[in-house]
Amino acid sequence: MEGLKMLNLGVRFLLEIMALIILGYWGFQVSQGTIMKITAGIGTPLLAAVIWGMFGAPKASYLLTGFPFLILEIIIFGLPAVALFFIEKQSLAYIYGLMVVINLVLMKIWHQ
Repeated sequence: MEGLKMLNLGVRFLLEIMALIILGYWGFQVSQGTIMKITAGIGTPLLAAVIWGMFGAPKASYLLTGFPFLILEIIIFGLPAVALFFIEKQSLAYIYGLMVVINLVLMKIWHQ
């Protein structure tokens, strides 16, 4: 069982990295003009990383708990699925979304 818990934490880390990559890809796809593409493509994942680092990461300065933390998780991990959906990558959005839901449920069941 401990091996599965460690695997779930590894999947969580990969989902965090994928979220940043997806948000960056979305920013470069939806923006018009070079400056806006760079701003959205770099700024969006950077903003998400800063927010997660301050409030959601295990060693966060202001770690949220309980319901506020759940809302933050839903936003940080849900937005990439929405972003994929709106850039017409629906199948990837469903796959990513399903991975997030499974991971989140296991995180809650195992109190990780």
